[in-house]
Amino acid sequence: MSVTTTNSMSTPRRGLLLGPRGWTGLMAALATVVLLVPLLNLVVPEGSALHLPDYYVALIGKIMCYAICALAMDLIWGYTGILSLGHGLFFALGGYSMGMYLMRQIGTDGQYKSEMPDFMVFLNWKEFPWQWALSDSFLAQMLLVLLVPGLLAFVFGFFAFRSRIKGVYFSIITQAMTYAAMLLFFRNETGFGGNNGFTDFKRILDIPIAQPSTRMVLFVLTGLTLIGFFLMARWIVNSKYGRVLQAIRDAESRVMFTGYDPIAYKLSIWTLSAVMCGVAGALYVPQVGIINPGEMGPAASIEIAIWAAVGGRATLIGPIVGAFFVNGAKSWFTQVFPEFWLYFLGALFIAVTLFLPHGIVGLFDKWSGKKKESRS
Repeated sequence: MSVTTTNSMSTPRRGLLLGPRGWTGLMAALATVVLLVPLLNLVVPEGSALHLPDYYVALIGKIMCYAICALAMDLIWGYTGILSLGHGLFFALGGYSMGMYLMRQIGTDGQYKSEMPDFMVFLNWKEFPWQWALSDSFLAQMLLVLLVPGLLAFVFGFFAFRSRIKGVYFSIITQAMTYAAMLLFFRNETGFGGNNGFTDFKRILDIPIAQPSTRMVLFVLTGLTLIGFFLMARWIVNSKYGRVLQAIRDAESRVMFTGYDPIAYKLSIWTLSAVMCGVAGALYVPQVGIINPGEMGPAASIEIAIWAAVGGRATLIGPIVGAFFVNGAKSWFTQVFPEFWLYFLGALFIAVTLFLPHGIVGLFDKWSGKKKESRS
């Protein structure tokens, strides 16, 4: 008796990293990030119709950080079949690592004119807690941006995957993990600012963080990081390693019978995706100007999965499109119809699940395919 499995996810063909159309789109995105946006924001006068206001630069920069998280989600969910509802935790941990350095950069410019952050002075702390030992070093904190989410993901994944936890059970456990971390960070005695978290940043690398040139550098770095992660993800899914990940997604038992160890593959891609979210969080904090335990809330992690689903899983570009589409709509709805935003988000996710199983990118591919057939 033969058993046939069908897979609704797309499987990219091996070969070139990108096709001609893909490289054209990538060059256009690179030119937009490095040239177009800086020119429209810094060079074009404010009175001009072509001027891009600082608000939109910050908004696009924030959404690009979200797009990195959506791309990380696609690697583990779209290509490996692991639905995580806890990636907001890794995003927040990277943000807190950056935030600790930015708080030290405030120096004596705070309300209490102390070398310690204002919330520590208010709580009558006499010295920095142990977790702040390296917070005055930019290089050390950037290393923690990678290590803290990565080590937590590795330890959690090691025990979860060895215990054969998968499916909805894995999703529930990751949701519980991020919720527990949120409750921990809400406590003032943990030394992370409690409810308010970190805010009121002044400088980064002793450079004023509010000046337009600094914000533009952060914007460009975010765009380049997103493009770099996209190329890395594309290389991964087109490699033999990526083929094994997709095989694990489709038929993990068969992969085991062929001599591969699914645990090692799942653990490595799970850890990599967590590190990607940590980097996104570190880029997010200086541009948005705040990080608090709310970024670890269950809703934040669920939204990351929604971005990937709306854009189109197992496409890489789809989650990026989904992050821009959902967050762009959120920005508009919360200004025009703030009381209806959550209803719109719920309706959007239901509509995509029922009518667009392959997301926005899948719909575009289907439309372009029909258009080619009509021409032939």
